[in-house]
Amino acid sequence: MFVCHDGAGRVLLARRGAGARDEPGTWDCGAGALEFGESFERAVAREVYEEYGVRPLGIEQIGVRNVLRGDPVDSHWVAVVFAVRVEPDGVTIGEPHKFDALDWFAPHALPAPLHSQCGASVELFGADAGAPWPGGRHG
Repeated sequence: MFVCHDGAGRVLLARRGAGARDEPGTWDCGAGALEFGESFERAVAREVYEEYGVRPLGIEQIGVRNVLRGDPVDSHWVAVVFAVRVEPDGVTIGEPHKFDALDWFAPHALPAPLHSQCGASVELFGADAGAPWPGGRHG
């Protein structure tokens, strides 16, 4: 999972379209899966490019989440979450069969409805909002 940001505090979210695997109509940060032999950073860079058409300016691991979905639980995975700085002007919908809109939001003013996994990932991004980061995560 990854949260793209502009280095000035805004996060990029995509609205899941009718062709999305789950929760269509909800706003979500990015995600993807590792390919065999791929590093986390390489997978994140690949997924950011596939989903948003831009190359990361910086990638930082910000947390790990134990994701349990369903009641009773029918889906379980571990998500390594990254903050990814991107150039806002270059962002575009790279997978129109999955997403139908992109927009920038302040982490404290997210749109509704959110994908069930988005809020917790954005919280990780905002957890150390005052912390310095080489490359300028928050500035």
